[in-house]
Amino acid sequence: MLMNRKKVLFLITKATWGGAQRYVFDLATHLDATKYEIRVAYGTSGKLSGDLEKVGIKTYQIPSLGRDIALFSDVSSFIQIIRCIKEVRPDVLHLNSSKAGALGALAGRLCGVPRIVFTVHGWPFKEDRNVFAWVFIRFISWLTAVLSHGVIVVSKTDENIGSEMSLIAGKIRYIPNGIDTTQFLSRENASDALSISSAPPRIVTIAELTPNKGLLYAIEAVALLKERGTNVSYFVIGDGKELQRIEELVRERGITDRVHLLGFLENAAQYLKAFDIFLLPSIKEGMPYVLLEAAMAGLPIVATDVVKAEASNLPNTYFVPPGNGKALTNEIEKLALNMPIKTAFKIQSFANMLEKTLSLY
Repeated sequence: MLMNRKKVLFLITKATWGGAQRYVFDLATHLDATKYEIRVAYGTSGKLSGDLEKVGIKTYQIPSLGRDIALFSDVSSFIQIIRCIKEVRPDVLHLNSSKAGALGALAGRLCGVPRIVFTVHGWPFKEDRNVFAWVFIRFISWLTAVLSHGVIVVSKTDENIGSEMSLIAGKIRYIPNGIDTTQFLSRENASDALSISSAPPRIVTIAELTPNKGLLYAIEAVALLKERGTNVSYFVIGDGKELQRIEELVRERGITDRVHLLGFLENAAQYLKAFDIFLLPSIKEGMPYVLLEAAMAGLPIVATDVVKAEASNLPNTYFVPPGNGKALTNEIEKLALNMPIKTAFKIQSFANMLEKTLSLY
């Protein structure tokens, strides 16, 4: 029976940790090993690659594969991806993240991979770019979808965008992220574990510290709240390339007593009940797991409207325009003065998400 297993090769640009990486890990570790032979190829190593190796999933590193466009390294990456595909000979090539998607889709077609599936974790041309970069990245995204046999989107917003693009509308399949039951620590135990003793309201963001997450606007909001005399404590769980810039802004605005950078924490969602408000200040998003987990924990949510189409059904969720620290300030202040009753929300099961995904294999 094992001889007839379908070979699935996941390809992702960065094997660090974030929503796309969790998505790959969850799928790779939940596919039935008696039916599927799983491999994962990646560029930058990190938590994902380490965790996959711990559970015995074979991985391949493509050292030159990086997020930014660079002609020589991209050509090298393309050649290495072709070599990887020829070695694995997958029946399914499941692409994740924009760079891996573009190079992988073309390589997969040239190598004759029977089934190429591309998951969009937020269309990259939604980022703030100059017009020439926007046109180029939109074209590459469209071409990636054209070369793929199936395109998964995890948000309604991305489904609407994809459905308006010629030649790919029929390939778009909306499959929202699913989560197995999350075990949350009690408020007291979570607070003790994080050594938190500050009075409410406690605000939290869990995110990779990148520009797309809009954390500088969240810091600006905390500074404005202090100027208005509204006492809040803001906790940021995560790490990334924006850390130094965030630290500098916190010092400049004189809010080191109100902003607490906790770094990366394993299974960070378990601590959510230690907090009173979940803040998602993102400039660009698909549908992040942490937003679903915050809803499951019953936290009121302040989010930018980049996720409004898919998160409007979550209880006690309030939306503001992206890139607007004052709007964040106003919404947080309203909640701080009149906290709603916490209401837990049931999210789509992972089993349901997996079943829908496998239908594209």
